[in-house]
Amino acid sequence: MKAKDFDRKFDENKEEIIEYLDLDTARRPGLEPKRVNVDFPEWMVAKLDKEAKRLNISRQAVIKAWIGQRLDAQNSKVLS
Repeated sequence: MKAKDFDRKFDENKEEIIEYLDLDTARRPGLEPKRVNVDFPEWMVAKLDKEAKRLNISRQAVIKAWIGQRLDAQNSKVLS
């Protein structure tokens, strides 16, 4: 099937398109991790570590969750 035919089926929403997808190889774009370095003051690292310990998760997981929540909230404001 050509891409334009697939797009038309999707846009018209008249036919289930899942049968045309290979879910074994499907990926959501933009989810590949990218390493970034961020410097935090010591007091911030201490608070992050305290929260990580309280939640029993890593410091990185706390940072990723908080940034993700903030970005989602910001995106919701923009879409409103």
